[in-house]
Amino acid sequence: MSDRSQYTAQDFITAIAGSAGIVSTIAKRVGCDWHTARKYIDTRPTIMAAYEDECNKVLDLAETVVIESLQHKDEQMAKWYLSMKGRERGYAQTQRNEVTGADGTPLIPQRAETALDKVYGDAD
Repeated sequence: MSDRSQYTAQDFITAIAGSAGIVSTIAKRVGCDWHTARKYIDTRPTIMAAYEDECNKVLDLAETVVIESLQHKDEQMAKWYLSMKGRERGYAQTQRNEVTGADGTPLIPQRAETALDKVYGDAD
């Protein structure tokens, strides 16, 4: 990497374009390490805005693929989409499992015996 100690906002803004928001790609284009790129993205408002715009472009692309799948009547995608975007309309799919003993009583967790317990005795 470069031994430059100072980079410009424009260096990062240029590198962000077309990076899909991948910090390693941005760092390589600028000529700095990943942590330096991340620091500039997180601390400079103009760089952060360019980074967020790039990430949102990729998110828009992914949403386009989801919508295209829905248009082809992909039922699994429809269920997933409704569980993510249709929550306010009652489509949230939250599953809850209740585990009880054979007679309906609560289970009491027990620690499994280890090899050290055999050597030193049970620590309980």
